[in-house]
Amino acid sequence: MMHNSVFKGEYSIMKLKPFNIIVSGLVMFFLFGFAHASLALTPSSSDQNQEVESSQENEILQAQEKTTQQPDERAEKSGQKEKGIEEEETTQIADPLYIWNKGMYYFNDKFYFWLLKPVSQGYSAIFPEGVRGSISNFFYNLTTPIRFLNSLLQLKMKSAGNEIVRFVVNSSVGVGGLGDFAKDKLDIKRHNEDLGQTFGYYGVGHGFYITWPLLGPSSLRDSIGLIGDAFLNPVNYVTPLQDCLAITASDKVNDTSLHIGDYEDIIKAAVDPYVSIRDAYVQNREKKVKE
Repeated sequence: MMHNSVFKGEYSIMKLKPFNIIVSGLVMFFLFGFAHASLALTPSSSDQNQEVESSQENEILQAQEKTTQQPDERAEKSGQKEKGIEEEETTQIADPLYIWNKGMYYFNDKFYFWLLKPVSQGYSAIFPEGVRGSISNFFYNLTTPIRFLNSLLQLKMKSAGNEIVRFVVNSSVGVGGLGDFAKDKLDIKRHNEDLGQTFGYYGVGHGFYITWPLLGPSSLRDSIGLIGDAFLNPVNYVTPLQDCLAITASDKVNDTSLHIGDYEDIIKAAVDPYVSIRDAYVQNREKKVKE
């Protein structure tokens, strides 16, 4: 439920030293961060079914063409297959903190089922999906500075321009960002950009995999990126600090209420949920960097 001070509190820049700002940002993320950040990392079950069906169709076609293939064609396909394996290997990530990461995975899992999910279910029972969707749009609109600056840093001028247009249109016609008029009427789609992706754009590797309490899966590179992006999030400049934390918590509960059931589908279908989430995270981040 949105804290009353979201609308009554005074928004001003926190007069803190850079070190204190970083510490406050970390505390905010650790307390009310993405308890199930992995929800968006794996395709939905319908997408997976489509991929399975597509794979089955390809296997049938390959079986039909197998008898007519020439030796050189078979060699070419074999080379392509080996190349594909090499590409998959490049997306792996070091996991030297396996014991810590596995422990934090179980911690986050229990936090989701014991606290975040029940609270989000109660929240969704009070607020209709349309209202929750508008609140999600509002918070997304607020974080425009993050996407705009990182688009510029990645030399994606069109994306940077689209972020400006989206912000102006949605803040005005969209009533403060509650509606996504730019997407619905102008077909200006969303493109998420963050500092972790910017580092990747310039060739910075993941470093190693790490699972944060409540934050979920990340890497050394993306963890540093989170701290940098925190300076561009207007919510982090709300005072007093408890109001900032309350707004952030409300945003996360609202977001979770829109995705209840996704996490359950992921871990139910996985032989080893920890490995599946780790690999899905890496694949997703690699894809975003290349887009």
